[in-house]
Amino acid sequence: DKPGLEADMTLKPLYDAPYYKGSGKLEGKVALITGGDSGIGRSVAILYAREGADVAIVFLDEHEDAELTRSLVEAEGQRCLLIAGDVSDRVFARDAVAQTVATLGKLDVLVNNAAFQLHAKFEDISEAQFDKTLKTNLYGYFQMAQAAVEHLPYGGAIVNTGSVTGIEGSPTLVDYSMTKGGIHAFTRALSGQLIDRGIRVNAVAPGPVWTPLNPADKQAGQVAQFGAQTAMKRPAQPEELAPAY
Repeated sequence: DKPGLEADMTLKPLYDAPYYKGSGKLEGKVALITGGDSGIGRSVAILYAREGADVAIVFLDEHEDAELTRSLVEAEGQRCLLIAGDVSDRVFARDAVAQTVATLGKLDVLVNNAAFQLHAKFEDISEAQFDKTLKTNLYGYFQMAQAAVEHLPYGGAIVNTGSVTGIEGSPTLVDYSMTKGGIHAFTRALSGQLIDRGIRVNAVAPGPVWTPLNPADKQAGQVAQFGAQTAMKRPAQPEELAPAY
């Protein structure tokens, strides 16, 4: 079932970056990560905690994944708040930020990472799919950022997850590619507006990454070849991306 449960994957993504040494980069900070229950978001949560941050995680309904991520953050010695809900809902987005500030005391970093994708022929993309992709990937990022900037201090940051599909396009992910290109433009535009307030806005744009999104959206034969077309001949692992955040 989409967006996929990492606990159900036989070949687990690598997320704990055992050779990554924290150096206090985020000591005393609070971060809010959407889609933080699994995949890239889980690895970012762990490394943020290793750098000294308390972490709030927004997830849709993957409670088992989220509980594991919380235990991993707490194992790094930091607090972890779990918030279940849909980032495409404006009221929820504002509530998630409010819960973070109320529980963890403040907000220094927002990571917009939650996403929806569905491979399809262009003519088979339904209005419902198109709407869900845009609502999750664009409305979600916009609404979370708009709620967060009311609380982010001078020196705060927003990090958006983009994608190579937003640069090169993907013939089987037309609507998803549109949203990722939009996220890149959103990042550039918002960074220009917020820089005078000392808030940095950046994007990380990965290629294929081994996360639950992929087996939830493809047949086994296709999954077996996922990432094989890249120069590395394999998909990236979440722990390889997380340090960039």
